[in-house]
Amino acid sequence: MSTIKPIATRQAFGEALAAIGATHPEVVVLDADLSKSTKSELFAKKFPERFIQMGIAEQNMLGVAAGLGLSGKIPFACSFACFIAGRFETIKISVAYAGSPVRIVGTHAGVGIGEDGYSQMGLEDIGLMRVLPEMVVLQPADDVETAAMVRWLVEESKAPAYLRLTRQNVRRVHAEGWTWTPGKMDVLREGTDVAIIASGGPVMNALDAAEELAKSGLSVAVANLSSIKPLDAAGIEALSRKVKLIVTVEDHNVLTGAGSAVAEVVASLKGAHARVHRHGVMDTFGESGTPESLYDKHRLDAKGIAAVVREQLAD
Repeated sequence: MSTIKPIATRQAFGEALAAIGATHPEVVVLDADLSKSTKSELFAKKFPERFIQMGIAEQNMLGVAAGLGLSGKIPFACSFACFIAGRFETIKISVAYAGSPVRIVGTHAGVGIGEDGYSQMGLEDIGLMRVLPEMVVLQPADDVETAAMVRWLVEESKAPAYLRLTRQNVRRVHAEGWTWTPGKMDVLREGTDVAIIASGGPVMNALDAAEELAKSGLSVAVANLSSIKPLDAAGIEALSRKVKLIVTVEDHNVLTGAGSAVAEVVASLKGAHARVHRHGVMDTFGESGTPESLYDKHRLDAKGIAAVVREQLAD
């Protein structure tokens, strides 16, 4: 287990963006009056001439970002996941359809944001974003992965992209220097009985759940699905041939999220393969509470994930 102090992926994003801005003058950042929360303020402090505070006007921000992208800039448009995904029609036409390389950044994803409650929680954003043609959808598990994604979005990718980030701190699950590959699922732990495919904030809890389940003799693989689109269909298929059950875990509505993407792949397979159970926020609205209490309620903590696996094995 890492001894590095846990940090939120939004914080890791802000730090990585501020760092890469020094060597890439084409990077510009826009925010909708939430720069302190999205951590785009770190970029703004270093490069105020390349930071645009748009106010509470996400639709306008996305339109401006789309124009900047088509003009040769690399724009990062930042807000809470729920607010920015709520401007879906603008993302659909001005960003995706136009093919503008806007990096849409949605922080405060899922019930893990805690006391702010449902009106601030992004619980539908993955489903909205992954349905758009050519839209890249990424959700890092820790700070190492976040920094790698930011570098790739600046230096390599030319497609529109959505980056989904946590408010709550998450434990590091990758070693320093680990190499992230877009479109590849990251197997963190091998196993032969069950596979937990997790994404985002719950990844660290999935690892803890696997440790707990191992005490009762279960061999549990854990995979980190951080590249939701492009999706590692071959990796998912390979894992589904090794185990009898796949449990997907995510802090998102169980409909249309990362688990749905996994289920779509497995449903198309021929021959023997694992059964898939999707676990997340079970088609309900979020509510106010501490991040810990909400993860407990929705069984996204280690104890809850382990219980879901046991229940599915008993069926």
